[in-house]
Amino acid sequence: MSDYPPNTNQEELAKILQEQVYNDRRAWIAFVRLLLLCLGIGFTVAGIVFFFAYNWAHLHKFIKFGLIFSLLLATTLFSCAAGFHQTLRKGLLTGAAVLVGVLFAVFGQVYQTGANAYDFFLAWTIFISSWVVLAGFPPLWLLYLLLLNTTLLYYAKQVANHWSDLLLYLLLLLINTLFLIGATLLKNKGKSIPTWFTNIVALISISIATVGIVTGIFSSFDPFFPALLITGSLIYAAGIWYGLTAQSTFYLSIIPFSIIIVVSALLLKWSDDHGMLLFVCLFIIGSSTLVIKNLLHLQKKWTNGN
Repeated sequence: MSDYPPNTNQEELAKILQEQVYNDRRAWIAFVRLLLLCLGIGFTVAGIVFFFAYNWAHLHKFIKFGLIFSLLLATTLFSCAAGFHQTLRKGLLTGAAVLVGVLFAVFGQVYQTGANAYDFFLAWTIFISSWVVLAGFPPLWLLYLLLLNTTLLYYAKQVANHWSDLLLYLLLLLINTLFLIGATLLKNKGKSIPTWFTNIVALISISIATVGIVTGIFSSFDPFFPALLITGSLIYAAGIWYGLTAQSTFYLSIIPFSIIIVVSALLLKWSDDHGMLLFVCLFIIGSSTLVIKNLLHLQKKWTNGN
């Protein structure tokens, strides 16, 4: 059946598709520009990193630092130039943020500082924090979130090795969820936060919650498992509420599928015989079909405005 009322003629349907579904020439041009910009800056920075990795033994330390400082200074100055497009300037600043990490890596290798990996990522995170706040560029925010997670992971591995895995999952879940809440609040206040950014952060949070809860199910008792379970349940409930309020099928798909994985792990914890394996397979097929059916029903309902 059609998602539109039966009295909608072909002209009206074509107009609706053109305005609400199809991307026009302007949208495609903007997409191609952003794609080429990201690819250009990304490949350039990657080329710089691989250049140092390949020619490491043949470069004097002053040449290493001179090249890195020159590139970092050039990209930073160009990102402040008023003659460039705003997106290009922010993209160059993102490239400069990556070069900061290259600079710290070169410094550690040349002088053999012996610092832990978490020190490297922590310094990298701290030194680009002001750029992240001032730029307000989603790819740069995504890089910053990646550095925060990596710093915490290495800190737990190299310094706080007495932490349990569930405590680490709980901290990662809180960091990424707070990041998601902040981005969502800014988006609701009219800030230009793209949907793909919030979707990626939401996917990271739900993935961490899923892996953490499943790990807790198959592990021995951990005092942090109830806290992780309660926090994950609250995040699931808030995500379902937001998905229904904002009419977002993304949240209404990733959260139910995460719950399906958790319930399947719980069933396998109780028993792993052949009968249970068959029941889990049937449960996954049936529950996934039910989720997809409800999502299609909701999408049709929201499209028709009922």
